[in-house]
Amino acid sequence: MGLQIEINPIKHWLPQINNPLIIAGPCSLETEEQTMETARMLAKDHRVFVYRGGVWKPRTRPGSFEGIGSIGLKWLQMVREETGMPVGTEIANAQHAEEALKAGLDVLWIGARSTASPFVVQEIADVVQGTDAVVMVKNPVNPDVQLWVGAFERLSRAGIKNLVAIHRGFTPFRETEYRNYPNWKTVIELRRIMPNLPIICDPSHIGGKREYLYDISQKAFDMGMDGLMIESHRDPSCALSDKEQQLTPADLAKLLDRLIIRNVTTDNKQFENQLELLRNRIDALDRELLEVLSSRMEIARQIGRYKKENNVTAFQVGRFSEIMEKRVKLGESLNLNGHLVHQLFQHIHEDSVRMQTEIMDEE
Repeated sequence: MGLQIEINPIKHWLPQINNPLIIAGPCSLETEEQTMETARMLAKDHRVFVYRGGVWKPRTRPGSFEGIGSIGLKWLQMVREETGMPVGTEIANAQHAEEALKAGLDVLWIGARSTASPFVVQEIADVVQGTDAVVMVKNPVNPDVQLWVGAFERLSRAGIKNLVAIHRGFTPFRETEYRNYPNWKTVIELRRIMPNLPIICDPSHIGGKREYLYDISQKAFDMGMDGLMIESHRDPSCALSDKEQQLTPADLAKLLDRLIIRNVTTDNKQFENQLELLRNRIDALDRELLEVLSSRMEIARQIGRYKKENNVTAFQVGRFSEIMEKRVKLGESLNLNGHLVHQLFQHIHEDSVRMQTEIMDEE
């Protein structure tokens, strides 16, 4: 059973929405002219519901452009006044939250670095307490779903019900083609824990480059996400931050045109009946898998007892390497993903070793 937190659907605070939630705008607000011109171009596309613009931009290292500062809040107010679009920005601390609320911004979101600190999240929650603010929370930089959930719990305890999660990817632990590793399984786990929480995807920060944005966005919709936050600049080549991942409003429109929005359900009874049959087959096969795994673990217990009788260590590197190599090759010959097979047998072997060491410790 999922975590029970009262969360309003997006339509509660954005009644005009009739499609997935699309939030677009520059990575950073740079000038009043750039802010307004980009907004005017985006406002022509009625699929864009919220205008985003970075005001405070914490960078990994000092010296690069770190945002225009509080004057940008005034520009966002001007965007809303002229275009009618709700506006929002990222807040990194309690002071930002206070200034954004005072400016009457419609949407606030907590960045990945801030989400990683429960102290910072709590300070922001204390500021927004008692308001009807819309607060979005980006995933923490590391794939810790409990840290992500904890941020929503803190905001919920402060009385915030207009909550949205933003999946922006995680700091990669190795070289990848993307700027941030998607790690979709963490998002799936968040959905399991908080099934009533709207989740949108930030393909700009996952991909880091324009050429990846379509594939990431389509993947997000294929997985049933509720929308996108995507960076758009009137002229990305001149952007002061993250120029390689921003789209012109015209290119954003082309990307949105190509996307296929999946339905959560269908009225097609034939589809439902066939889906139920296939799911029943999955259930039966899962039972067989677990029965086979149980038999395998019983043999591992026998091996553990035999090793104990002969004073042999539970873990043997050569055997582990042999299992991993052979199982991955076999799995790939059966059209299974090699990484999946590797992870599966690593967990199985680790538990076998754990069980055998427990047998050896028995009196």
